[in-house]
Amino acid sequence: MKNINTGINEHSRKGSSDILNNILADEFVLYTKTRKYHWNVTGMQFKALHEMFEEHYGDLEVKIDDVAERIRSLALFAPGSLKEFSALTRLKEEPTGNISAEEMIVQLVNDHETIIKELRVDIVKCEEEFNDVGTGDFLTALLVDHEKMAWMLRSYLN
Repeated sequence: MKNINTGINEHSRKGSSDILNNILADEFVLYTKTRKYHWNVTGMQFKALHEMFEEHYGDLEVKIDDVAERIRSLALFAPGSLKEFSALTRLKEEPTGNISAEEMIVQLVNDHETIIKELRVDIVKCEEEFNDVGTGDFLTALLVDHEKMAWMLRSYLN
């Protein structure tokens, strides 16, 4: 590969990429969980939740691609297997079986909030430790999107 000269050394690109690998795994796990809930939600708010979950997993699918492409823009390779995502994610899998619509929402809110908290730390690390303001800026936009999705979900719990 041609020598990369973007003002970020190889160590810093690798550091930012490692952070992005965790984020990619988190996004994929959340996408999968949201899609599962879209398929299995029941109850009085079925239609509204079914449609919102579909909108959210569609948004997450785009984010997954964007994160993977950000990794590639740093000249590293993105993980892409379920085994890799399981090892890299910072989210917890929920137990198997059916749960109530309210518990689905609670779990999704918790996952979004976990991602938001992790992103706050990741942004600072990318910008201050790795001198990668591009990835920091990218992660800031991602954080704002997760804050909005968490707010939308929380609205069903009040």
